Amino acid sequence: MDWQTTADAVPASIVTEARAASLAGRAPATGAWREGDAVGDRRFVSIGEVPLESGQSLPAARIAYEQWGTLSPARDNAVLVLHALTGDSHVVGPAGPAHPSAGWWPGIVGPGLAIDTDRWFVVAPNVLGGCQGSTGPASLAPDRSEWGIRFPFLTIRDQVRAQIAFARELGIERFAAVIGGSMGAMHVLEWAIMAPEAVERIAVLAAPATTSADQIALNSVQIEAIRTDPAFRGGEFYDAPDGDGPTQGLALARRMAMLNYRTASELNQRFDRSWQSDLDPLGGDGRFAVESYLDFHGNKFTRRFDANSYIVLTQAMNSHDIGRGRGGAGVALARIQAQSLVLGIDSDRYFPLTGQVEIAAGLGHSVHGPTPVLVESEYGHDAFLIEDDAVGAALAGLLAA
Repeated sequence: MDWQTTADAVPASIVTEARAASLAGRAPATGAWREGDAVGDRRFVSIGEVPLESGQSLPAARIAYEQWGTLSPARDNAVLVLHALTGDSHVVGPAGPAHPSAGWWPGIVGPGLAIDTDRWFVVAPNVLGGCQGSTGPASLAPDRSEWGIRFPFLTIRDQVRAQIAFARELGIERFAAVIGGSMGAMHVLEWAIMAPEAVERIAVLAAPATTSADQIALNSVQIEAIRTDPAFRGGEFYDAPDGDGPTQGLALARRMAMLNYRTASELNQRFDRSWQSDLDPLGGDGRFAVESYLDFHGNKFTRRFDANSYIVLTQAMNSHDIGRGRGGAGVALARIQAQSLVLGIDSDRYFPLTGQVEIAAGLGHSVHGPTPVLVESEYGHDAFLIEDDAVGAALAGLLAA
């Protein structure tokens, strides 16, 4: 549930006329990567059938991924980087025909950076249920039609099961580190519990041990924003021409989410009560600058994401509870043996610091003690994508441990 692109994960700013013009034209019915589209830096691995917690299974699943660096002969330098809700495998690299946005962590992953690709072999998969190459609702089902609303319900544990199968196909039996933020950090926790023998270190950035009622409530209104768009058509919109897809509902969901990822102080400081143009927003057909900012990023989002995937992945986040069936979160945390880093953000109003405090207190092999590493930032939840110096220093410390 975060920006996950370089262009979006920057301090909020006035949307210029030139930037607004960059979205001219009718948006496609889905922003998903489709068969026949440019592949870019993606690679693909088939993982076969994936059994799900619901008792269903997903047949013939595929994972799209990207990689950087070189795997050592001993295969002991692999680092798994897991993205957040609206991210994908494009952690590093420019935007282009195959990648609608530039990489989302260019200040963290690369030669000489915190996750040094001269030292580490870095792998980043697109999550199961996503829309940038891995099997998801926009993918073709066995009947050669899009899965759409037929796509099965997924949990965070289901997605990790798919990631474990993905690692097996790559021939990686143990990761030197598994690292993720927000939804990706939920996956990290499950990796450490479900496959402890495959994880040496973990980094949990800006996520809780359990999705709370408040967070589920915030997620639920975003889902309804999509479902109530008449163009959603019950999830069967893939044959719609450009401009006739559920872009209004998806853009509205994105705008709602943005208000959770940033802070009131940042928005007030950046925009105050400024106007977008010379037209008065008080009955004069004008708009406040902050309204145009939200509109621009909501509309931009529809060009790189899929409405059904947004629902599937948001529901997976709602399922997150590491204590479910394990005797509670405390018991589950005590089972984690990997060396750990837990990082929280003081201004995060989506996944508040209390969640990271609980995780850090419950882990017995932390590299920083029983309290989380604290990042002080005005950027709220998105700070793990923006505050490269603080986040990078924490990750470098973990990888050196």
